[in-house]
Amino acid sequence: MMIQAHLHSLFLLTLYLITGYGQDGKFSGPLKPMTFSVYEGQELSQLLFQFKSSPSAVDFKLTGETDGIFKIQPDGFLYLTKALDRETTAVYNLQVAALDAHGATVEGPVPITIEVKDINDNRPMFLQSNYEGSVRQNSRAGKPFMYVNATDLDDPATPNGQLVYQIIIQLPNINNVMYFQINNKTGAISLTQEGSQELDPVKNPSYNLMVLVKDLDGQNENSFSDTTSVDILVKENIWKAPEPVEIEENSIGPYPIKITQVRWNEPDVQYSLAEVAKLPRFPFSIDQEGDIYVTEPLDREKNDSYVFYAVAKDEKGKLLARPLKINVKVTDINDNPPTCPSAKTVFEVQENEIIGSNIGTFIAHDMDQEGTANSILRYKIVEQIPKFPKDGLFLVQTYGGVFQLAQQSLKKQYAPQYNLTVEVSDKDFKTLCSVEINVIDINDEIPIFEKSNYGNLTLAEDTKVGSTILIIQATDGDEPFTGSSNILYRITEGDSEGLLEVDTDPHTNAGYVKIKKPLDFETTPVHNIVFKAENPEPLVSGIEYNSSSFATFKLTVTDVNEPPIFSQQVFQAKVYENAKIGTKLGNVSAKDPEGLEISYSLREDKRGWLRIDSVTGEIFSVAKLDRETESLYRVQVVATEIGGSSLASTASFHLTLMDVNDNAPRLAKDYTGVFFCHPLKAPESFIFEATDDDQQSFRGPQFTFALRSESLQKDWEVSKINGTHARLSSRHTDFEEKVYNISVLISDVGQPPMQGAVSLSITFCSCVEGRCFRPVGRLRGRPTVGMAVGTILTTLLVMGIILAVVFIRTKMNKGKANTENAQPSEVRPLSN
Repeated sequence: MMIQAHLHSLFLLTLYLITGYGQDGKFSGPLKPMTFSVYEGQELSQLLFQFKSSPSAVDFKLTGETDGIFKIQPDGFLYLTKALDRETTAVYNLQVAALDAHGATVEGPVPITIEVKDINDNRPMFLQSNYEGSVRQNSRAGKPFMYVNATDLDDPATPNGQLVYQIIIQLPNINNVMYFQINNKTGAISLTQEGSQELDPVKNPSYNLMVLVKDLDGQNENSFSDTTSVDILVKENIWKAPEPVEIEENSIGPYPIKITQVRWNEPDVQYSLAEVAKLPRFPFSIDQEGDIYVTEPLDREKNDSYVFYAVAKDEKGKLLARPLKINVKVTDINDNPPTCPSAKTVFEVQENEIIGSNIGTFIAHDMDQEGTANSILRYKIVEQIPKFPKDGLFLVQTYGGVFQLAQQSLKKQYAPQYNLTVEVSDKDFKTLCSVEINVIDINDEIPIFEKSNYGNLTLAEDTKVGSTILIIQATDGDEPFTGSSNILYRITEGDSEGLLEVDTDPHTNAGYVKIKKPLDFETTPVHNIVFKAENPEPLVSGIEYNSSSFATFKLTVTDVNEPPIFSQQVFQAKVYENAKIGTKLGNVSAKDPEGLEISYSLREDKRGWLRIDSVTGEIFSVAKLDRETESLYRVQVVATEIGGSSLASTASFHLTLMDVNDNAPRLAKDYTGVFFCHPLKAPESFIFEATDDDQQSFRGPQFTFALRSESLQKDWEVSKINGTHARLSSRHTDFEEKVYNISVLISDVGQPPMQGAVSLSITFCSCVEGRCFRPVGRLRGRPTVGMAVGTILTTLLVMGIILAVVFIRTKMNKGKANTENAQPSEVRPLSN
């Protein structure tokens, strides 16, 4: 009995410490399938549950994976005898059956599952005590280049088995900047942004990290930890521009052909090429290994070099580093024959040129690379037509292409033209070109006038410019239509003003003498002209122009009466608008070409402000000027010659009126209809604006405002808002319901200052819905309803009397109405 009592006490203590192991949260219950959760590591024996069965059951039987740990009492108490270890066995599968007194099963067996719950009883452990890795200079920040790994035997589904990593030491630590970072969940080590930019194998070829791992997700001060050492070797950045590439043009292939390569420091990057200049067809490509290819044959003559960039991006399309410049030079092969400069090259050579004279330089072209054997050209004459007077009259320099006379001087009468075939060759190709050499006549004949004197000609000075007044003619015995026979005419005497010009007909060599500028009798009435005929080409040595190449001509200019000429077309003057009547404003001047006297007068003096002295041209004011009426006053001045044909000419006189302060300020607009609702609940005010008509400064008007009399000041006040606006305010609320007229003085700051008095009317009235309301009978000047009715009745009575009188008179005159002052339409209604 004492043992049994002791066990019951133990069960009660355990029940007090541990409650609700059953899945339904109860400590005892019927025999049925159940699952229990038990923490590992509990040293004290634990009561799990008390099963109850039918009255016939006197014992319980426990089978399954008991491992000598789980027991059951005859009265149904299930308990464990020692601590569990989740890392050894995480789940126990048991069966419980109820037995009668004979040991026979009366209920069950039912499955019982024991789940062992984890506690943090294992420390994390790194798989290695030391790790080694390497990273390239300028590798991507955040891109893992190695991993460290630790394990923990505790349940990974609980914080006990959840690990976090941390770098606690970096050596060397430069300026206390971390170049490395670790993913606290995965143990992935990568560069920081600073490490991506600053790592340099020359400065520090290696680094050592001390990495810490902690369980309980690193959130508990009682968590277990472990450390490991990480040695990192820094390697040189391999993202470098390759050496310039040379590709021979028109290579046979097969294509694509690898020409160079680039490499990023890490795998899994996206490579691409970027053009510098957009080409119709870009002949290069790059694969995802960084190998660069030419995809088709290149033609140096179309493009002798290419520049483009190799680009490396991460999986998100972000640039990893600056693009690398790729230079490709296309090397030349001799794949182009020489070409002629034109279908036929033409040279000219004068007859009688000496042997060795240069005729011209023949320059062929080769599209192959300049300065190489592929483009060096050689010249050779292979045929001359005609071969008269002999073959080989010409030679060409082998490499210079210069043509020269080889044997004798040429004569045009022998052959006016030679056609040569020239062979142009490089090391592989030959091309035939045509050269034409024309023998031209030398200028050994001077132009000769048909007559030496072209007589006299009289013209009026107003003869139209461009008129042809004379045709002259000279001839030249040299070859027609060449520089030796074309004739140019030049006036050498008698026209220093350049009034005449001579145009040559290129077909006939006739000279057309024309008026280039207006003739002027008053300046030069007579011109003794000397013409000279000459060639564009210089004469040969020993030949000079003589008197046969000169001719004379006399031009007499007659006078034409011309109108006076003003010294200028627009005369201008300025004066203040308050200038006294009779003030001299300016003067105009004109001159008559024939020297006649001139009389001056005015036109379009619309305001009658001006007069002009008819003799001197002086202009005076004859009335008060007003800038505000017209600030720029324009009139026409007429100059008329006295005597002769009385010809006249006009000019403009512009008078600018400058402002003086002669206008008093005034209200900018009508302020009738201003009202305040009566009675006032608070002082009221309204804003008004002033202006004046004088010219304002750049700051605008600057008015001052004041009440006109002191008696107004007890009821009103005026306050200035700015240069043009003021506020009129009531000083109190005790006003009668009537109209108040307030006189305000407005002053400007001009010189002299001007002042204007204005009256502002304010009506105090009853208001209905915000509008002024006053009974008609109480408004001054408006009739009452009774007065209006009386007026209408009186009017109707008078009209009736008038109609009656008219009707009686019409009857008495038997239709002879007096219509002296009436239209038929007016009397027609009265006859009905």
